[in-house]
Amino acid sequence: MTGRRELGVGVIGLGWMGQAHSRSVARIPSLFPEREYDPRLVVCADNVEQRRVEAVEGFGFPTATVDWAEVVGHPEVDVVFVTAPNMLHEELATAAAQAGKHVFCEKPVGGTPDQTVRVERAARDAGVITGVGYNYRWAPLVQHAKALVDSGRLGEITNYRGRFFSMYGSDPLGLLSWRFLVDQAGYGASTDILSHAVDLAHMLVGPISSVMGTMETFIAERPLPSAEGTHYDRGHPDDPKGAVTNEDYAAAMVVFENGARGTFESSRAIIGPESQMAFDIYGTKGALRWNLETMNEIDVFLSDDEGRAPRGYTKVHAGDRYPYHGHFVPGDANSISFEDLKVIEDYEFLTAVARGEQHEPGFAQAIDYVSFQAAWLRSCEQGAWTDVTSIRAD
Repeated sequence: MTGRRELGVGVIGLGWMGQAHSRSVARIPSLFPEREYDPRLVVCADNVEQRRVEAVEGFGFPTATVDWAEVVGHPEVDVVFVTAPNMLHEELATAAAQAGKHVFCEKPVGGTPDQTVRVERAARDAGVITGVGYNYRWAPLVQHAKALVDSGRLGEITNYRGRFFSMYGSDPLGLLSWRFLVDQAGYGASTDILSHAVDLAHMLVGPISSVMGTMETFIAERPLPSAEGTHYDRGHPDDPKGAVTNEDYAAAMVVFENGARGTFESSRAIIGPESQMAFDIYGTKGALRWNLETMNEIDVFLSDDEGRAPRGYTKVHAGDRYPYHGHFVPGDANSISFEDLKVIEDYEFLTAVARGEQHEPGFAQAIDYVSFQAAWLRSCEQGAWTDVTSIRAD
């Protein structure tokens, strides 16, 4: 007997993210012997029969169902992971919270800012612990960057550049999946990938006070899917097409509350960067730069005690000196992967649940982003600088 608390886990949606979280929960015991709980996969819901078969035969769920309400209502489920399409998040996360389940929701918590506000309020009223999928916070070298900023090694932060460039929507023949439709996904690049870039800035630098925004849809129509299809599937030039109804590109200039200036860009239709989730931080004593495409490296530029800077950045390799890395592989320059970040994320969230403590990032941090997004949307519409104010419901 270990004396650890058992945490029953239910997953709604066994697409890519649902699979990643299911694998991660199963990996926690072998990677974190110091854990305070024992996670157990209980039930998975998905509307695709083959995924339900895989949930049981491949992922180890005792049962799978087409009805998500069975996950929310299951007496052995303590925690619900919501990994369904964006515009379903509000209904699913709200129902889980109202059933007394702790809720981890992949971002966006709501497809629109107003939906996110309602979900956060429902979870707060229910008194449940929440988590949101800003997983890049947990990269060991991002944690190292946070420690350097907090220690003052970079001095006063003056500039920040955040971006997330991805090619997943760069093919004009990519199918018109739900991700490209405002009524199914909510907003486009600003919700899907810009949110990650802004969340990291909130963690590393702090709140944003004002924004000047712009957006564009570069691929105005796409082939209609003839059957089930994702944004990775490709149509034919002669296929009937439908209109894209959310944005491919989102960008902003910002002023942080601490006076630092910054820029953000995100695009799903760019050519070149495959998954360039990246940031540059500049301070009066040093600078940092990190890119998901080379997530096991960070470039560091530090002045000496007299303010004299060496010529050039120093490349630092990830290793077991940095948070979490040693749970996966020992030594230096032995790489960890994207899904390892999901394991860290799930370990931290379930630890918070076991302790009865609110996790960060949770739905409160989702409100921080959508408050920025709401101001950014107003700025895009008005063509003017706009103050960022919290839209959290009282």
